[in-house]
Amino acid sequence: MQIQDLPYPDPGVPDARSGPRFLWWLFRNQLGGQLKSLAWGLLHFTAVSALPFCVGFAVQAVVDRSGDRLALSGLLMVLCGAGTALGDTFLHRTAVTNWITAAARVQQLLARKTALLGSALTRRVAAGEVVAVSTGDVEKIGWFVEAVSRFTAAAVTVVLVCAALVVYQPALGIVVLVGLPVLALAVLPLLPRATRRADVQREKAGRATELASDTVAGLRVLRGIGGEELFLDRYRSASQDVRHAAVRSARMWSLISAIQVLLPGLLLVSVVVHGVGLARDGRIGVGELVTVYSSVMILTYPLRHFEEIAMAYSFSRPSAKRAARVLALERATDVAGSRAAETPTGDLSDPATGLLAPAGRLTAVVCGDPDAAGRLAERLGGHPAQEGTSALLGGVPLDELPLASARTAVLVQDKDPVLLSGTLRELLAVPASGAVRAEEALAAAQCGDVLASLAQGSLGAEDPMDARITERGRSLSGGQRQRLALARSLVTDPEALVLDEPTSAVDSHTEARIAEGVRTLRQGRTTVVFTSSPLLLDRADRIVFLDDGEVAAVGAHRELLHTEPRYRAVVIRETAEESAARPGEDLAGDGPEKTVTARTAPDKPLPERTGPRRAAPQEDAHTRVLGEDRVLDDDGVIGDSGVLRDDGVLKDDEALHRLEEIEETA
Repeated sequence: MQIQDLPYPDPGVPDARSGPRFLWWLFRNQLGGQLKSLAWGLLHFTAVSALPFCVGFAVQAVVDRSGDRLALSGLLMVLCGAGTALGDTFLHRTAVTNWITAAARVQQLLARKTALLGSALTRRVAAGEVVAVSTGDVEKIGWFVEAVSRFTAAAVTVVLVCAALVVYQPALGIVVLVGLPVLALAVLPLLPRATRRADVQREKAGRATELASDTVAGLRVLRGIGGEELFLDRYRSASQDVRHAAVRSARMWSLISAIQVLLPGLLLVSVVVHGVGLARDGRIGVGELVTVYSSVMILTYPLRHFEEIAMAYSFSRPSAKRAARVLALERATDVAGSRAAETPTGDLSDPATGLLAPAGRLTAVVCGDPDAAGRLAERLGGHPAQEGTSALLGGVPLDELPLASARTAVLVQDKDPVLLSGTLRELLAVPASGAVRAEEALAAAQCGDVLASLAQGSLGAEDPMDARITERGRSLSGGQRQRLALARSLVTDPEALVLDEPTSAVDSHTEARIAEGVRTLRQGRTTVVFTSSPLLLDRADRIVFLDDGEVAAVGAHRELLHTEPRYRAVVIRETAEESAARPGEDLAGDGPEKTVTARTAPDKPLPERTGPRRAAPQEDAHTRVLGEDRVLDDDGVIGDSGVLRDDGVLKDDEALHRLEEIEETA
């Protein structure tokens, strides 16, 4: 595999049982590149190690006054120099290729696993660890894979040189043969401690990365509560821990490097002292002494690769362990499915809770437990992260379909959808049926002001569709991000669309228009909305109320408000005391519309509250302008005065008229 051939058509199935097994799997899958690197490495190191023999041969030729042998030694040195240059050039080329291809293989494996697991990945592995694995750890793993071939070539060269010295000059060759293994093995007792310190450094670095990732993701919230300094202090402390761990690790590696310099020097001194004595006695010639001395000095170069492979393994082993832990994760269901690929149609149902969403209708689901609602929404999309009873679409179990078919049939938009950076046109360029145009989806999601905001913030973008969206849409408010995500979901036009709290950060005025837009655009398509908003519930064809994980009531919004106290408690946040006091409220008139006085919600939730409060609107000017005159507050009641029907929903005409008056005044 060459760099220009990347990416791999199929990166393979990794052995993720442990970090060392994963490294061995990578090595085996790049055996061709490793052999090329080994061949060029042998040429390079052999040519370098042969130079002392050529020099010694030349010195002896001068001593013997032999011009022919001197010329031959010069020719041999030229060949060794050419071999050194050629081998070094292609060794570097093949080694870098091995590094990049190994890193690319790991990145492809991680990307494939991320796409396979989806949202389940960050539930089982911290986001900081995922970032660390896909960035720094990939480089460390690639470093070890490419260093193996260089180390192997260096080790083979050392053995060959030792054997050659023993044959060439046994008296000095034996000294070198005994001393070199000591040099190579002297640092082994220090490696476990160095490895442990490297592991600690990597662990602390992963924690710091995770903390930084969480801080950046929640920066808007931190600024809102004034917690920037607190998290800055935490990150500063984590950063200092990483620094201290890195210094401790560096001290150990500096000790290993010092030993790698000291011991070869001692061996060189020993060889010189012993060789000088042998030369005085006339047992060896001057050329032989120069050859052995030069060989020992040159051997320090390949011996450095023993230290490199030890460092590469120590740093790559924890990285490979983390990568293997991510790659070993599996979905609770078989993504291949047991049925042939198809896109079923019909009613969407969940046998575990008894939920039924009729085909072609807008069904709203009210659940007092937001976590349970999130799990149900995920289950309705098929192939959930947790194993359980499969949802059915037209009687077909979604978990038995291939994952791609299930995702085509049912699209789930969770509570916190992510906007990828790029232009708005690229954001909406998703697999779709083609029946819904981007303009229609944006209009239904009430994105007019969002388009204007994007166009204003993007210089040179004449068309709002070419305006750029920053990473995760951080330049947009929460409500604007929700509406763009909703538009993206509407563009796909799936057979069944599941929306989990799609308007929790949107003001009531915009929410009413979104409810009508979604209802109109999804006419004839199955749509399930998890919400407790009266504005959305009032426009749903069918309401399903869940309590304790089961369907407790089914009906229309107005009907359930009057007949199901638990439903009313979730939707309008009515406590038991307020419910008991309702018959005695001062209501004007007997008709369906009654003027009520302003009520104030309790300062803190009472035990009787069963449903979570909707998130406060984050983005629209209406919320800021309305102040005490807001038409419908988060508790479903009128601010100072207004008209509230028995079903807890303000009439559309009255709401819009009231909002227009306030806007004109503002």
